[in-house]
Amino acid sequence: MQIGEPKRLIYIELEGHAYCLRNPEYEWQSEEKFQFWDDCFSFPDLLVRLERSVAVRVRYWNEAGEVERVDARGAFSELLQHEIDHLDGILAVDRALDRESFCTREEYSRRYRAAVA
Repeated sequence: MQIGEPKRLIYIELEGHAYCLRNPEYEWQSEEKFQFWDDCFSFPDLLVRLERSVAVRVRYWNEAGEVERVDARGAFSELLQHEIDHLDGILAVDRALDRESFCTREEYSRRYRAAVA
């Protein structure tokens, strides 16, 4: 359920392609993981360090009611995992690596972007 609606639906527009995934479920998640700072509209000023699978395969029903699958890697994989978590009632804060894995956008800019410059 997302935003008070008892429906499992994700709509994504990415690189000129629209995806409408009804009842998405993982068929496979890579054992290879990556860590990054995630953000979310639910907490607009908060960043959370977490870990996700590098690649996933998701089975879903399209608008015509047919079963389809999508293989995703990298940023698309992370986005699907983030949105499926929302459908399952899981937020980025629930996936934080540890207590030190939270910061504001301002703090992130000071701490991490300054180190790169």
